[in-house]
Amino acid sequence: MAAERWPREGPPEHPVAWLVATGRNRAIDRIRRERTLQDKTRLLEADRPTQTMDELDLDDNTIPDERLELIFTCCHPALAIEAQVALTLRTLGGLTTGEIARAFLLSEETMKRRLSRAKRKIKTTAIPFAVPADHRLPDRLAAVLAVVYLIFNQGYPDRGDLAVEAIRLGRLLADLMADEPEVYGLLALMLLHDSRRQARVVDGQLIPLAEQDRSRHDRAEVQQGRTALERALALRPAAGPYVLQAAIASLQADEEIDWDEVALLYERLEHLTGSPVVTLNRAVAIAEAGRPERALELVDSLELGDYRYLHSTRAELLRRLGRPEEAQTAFEHALRLATTDAERRLLAQRLAEL
Repeated sequence: MAAERWPREGPPEHPVAWLVATGRNRAIDRIRRERTLQDKTRLLEADRPTQTMDELDLDDNTIPDERLELIFTCCHPALAIEAQVALTLRTLGGLTTGEIARAFLLSEETMKRRLSRAKRKIKTTAIPFAVPADHRLPDRLAAVLAVVYLIFNQGYPDRGDLAVEAIRLGRLLADLMADEPEVYGLLALMLLHDSRRQARVVDGQLIPLAEQDRSRHDRAEVQQGRTALERALALRPAAGPYVLQAAIASLQADEEIDWDEVALLYERLEHLTGSPVVTLNRAVAIAEAGRPERALELVDSLELGDYRYLHSTRAELLRRLGRPEEAQTAFEHALRLATTDAERRLLAQRLAEL
């Protein structure tokens, strides 16, 4: 549709938002056509049971939002969770293959192959495009949470509308699955991060957390996030990954941040996930706690390739340790990898200070 309309009418003001809305509307139309066909088939074959992977016996109000319904529909457990998330983001989120690849820390070619394999499996095994029954929703929850969080992350730097939409979906999930602690953990995490939005970028300049004006933080949103976190912890004291991240974000909302405690929580999260990005965040907390040498050792042990935050973090640590020439090289590398104007301005400022 874009290939037909944009050359004739010109591109819209917000191309990504246009693609998201168009893709969502087409998917909604498809689900409605599928439901109409199935309803008519049941009338013709009333004496024959439905034989599908997911019985369409949901009350219309079980999932009270069409976009959330579509996300659950696309996250089919017959696919690997990474494939579920990638396909949903590609189909409904309006993200390019390159954007999805960066979110997974993969090359674009690797992500293309993963998407192709997933599509082939859908075709060969006849996985239905169908809304899951109520009792099957928990089987898809991990992928749904990942999709919602990646939508939030895509919007957080400079697309407030996407971040707001992700939080809206998080609230709906909390209403739909009120006994799932990770749902509340994700909602708390998004609210706590979003509370910093007005302090994070000021006059086009990216402000690191330690330097932010706390009066610009949305205290009402902080409280909402902490309330959701308390609900998650009440449901299950043994915290999962989203709950742990929310607990970290809650500490970071304090006037005086206990960086040693933040580092300990990141260590727990690291053991739970095995993610090198979590290790990188733990290194930042260790540096803020006054141990930049140990932080640099951790950073230099990571294999994250051209992950842009690896190089900007390393550059900042080298700057703090009084190694300006190495810091300059690392800042220049990070600047080449930066994806937003606010990031570029901050890195250019750091270089100028050197």
